[in-house]
Amino acid sequence: MSENAKPLVLLVEDTVPLAQLYLEYLRRAAVRSRAAASLSEAKEALSSLRPAAVLLDLELPDGNGLDLIDWAHGAGLDPAFIVITAHGSINAAVEAMRAGAQDFLVKPFNAERLATTVRNALERRRLSRIVETLGTELTGGGFEGFIGTDLSMQAVYRVIDLAARSRSTVFITGESGTGKEVCAEAIHRRGPHRGGAFVAINCGAVPKELMESEIFGHVKGAFTGATADREGAAIRADGGTLFLDELCEMDLALQVKLLRFVQTGVVQPVGSDKSRKVDARIICATNRNPLAEVEAGRLREDLYYRLHVIPIQLPPLRERGGDVLLLARHFLAAFSHEEGRDFQGFTPEAEARLGASPWPGNVRQLQNVLRQAVVVHDGGLVTEAMLPDLEGERHGEAPRVAAKPAAAPRPGAAEEIVPLALLERRAIERAIELCGGNMTEAAIRLGVNVSTIYRKRQSWLGRAAE
Repeated sequence: MSENAKPLVLLVEDTVPLAQLYLEYLRRAAVRSRAAASLSEAKEALSSLRPAAVLLDLELPDGNGLDLIDWAHGAGLDPAFIVITAHGSINAAVEAMRAGAQDFLVKPFNAERLATTVRNALERRRLSRIVETLGTELTGGGFEGFIGTDLSMQAVYRVIDLAARSRSTVFITGESGTGKEVCAEAIHRRGPHRGGAFVAINCGAVPKELMESEIFGHVKGAFTGATADREGAAIRADGGTLFLDELCEMDLALQVKLLRFVQTGVVQPVGSDKSRKVDARIICATNRNPLAEVEAGRLREDLYYRLHVIPIQLPPLRERGGDVLLLARHFLAAFSHEEGRDFQGFTPEAEARLGASPWPGNVRQLQNVLRQAVVVHDGGLVTEAMLPDLEGERHGEAPRVAAKPAAAPRPGAAEEIVPLALLERRAIERAIELCGGNMTEAAIRLGVNVSTIYRKRQSWLGRAAE
């Protein structure tokens, strides 16, 4: 650990020989230390240095050490106070604990005892700050866009909070629908780049021949259709965060250029001989096993190790216990308001079925199920009969609704049968039209990933060009 990264401890002791001895003890304890010989000096040091802990003698030439604790709390300062007291003055130590001190030391003590007490006090202070932060965020079961209080998610929140303070790259993994983009946005909002833009690209939704331009931009005339200069996502994310979703879908040739960008921070638009330095936080995600992709040769090993600095694994919904019902109630209230319905909750049977379902599509699938129930039905409570076939659903597909048995085909009706692929295309194009061209909203309504729509439209264009 570098010297500046070590926690700072302020020693308040007016006896010079003891102060020198305690400072030596603190040096051995791998912390930085400063000394003050009076109450007034200690107040000044607290204001300017903001130490993580204060080692405090109660008997000072210009006042009582307890006054410093009261003053610090009134000034909004929260160091961990450790009181030094003489043998036989335990009552004074108890009084100090009541005033807000975390621990006390009885003279005489050795270096090991001091080091242990300081480390314990610093760790308690660190954990209490995390609990305080998460407790505020988890009011109502939420944290930076997430809904859930299961222990598996609380561990994720803790890593998000720690990762946000760093400038290192973050690699998010998890099944489709677990909230990887929500996680990336949370890191962005809590990190040093929160003042800049959050720019997201789905590497599986953009044709590979256009991907380099999407990330790095291009200049006019760089390729057919490049009628004007265009800034790429990396430049738009300058001062902010660049989120590369579904990274393992990226073409290997482009991975080389991405590696260079991650290492140097330099962007060179397609067709340009000029480069530009940008400062963007890099966060990437995949629903695959990245190491398996490396072994299969689909993800460059050097890129993986360059990006895989802070890993975050999002748990599937089936492993989040009571979060299923917490999320279900949240979505039901939101969709009921949005659709003008009056649902107030679920019957016990419906709750049991929601809790027992495997949810292969995770939170996204749960959203689709509840939106469908709200749109198709009405009433005060969602019943089990209103829920689709949850167990039979495949990953990312729209839920199936119980349908009436099909009538027997009429003789000569074969010419009316439309190919399934054409029906699918008509459904997608109709959904896009009804959503005003918003493909993300169309994907939500259809119950598929937006990348599916992009890919299918690209394949239709390719067939038309043949």
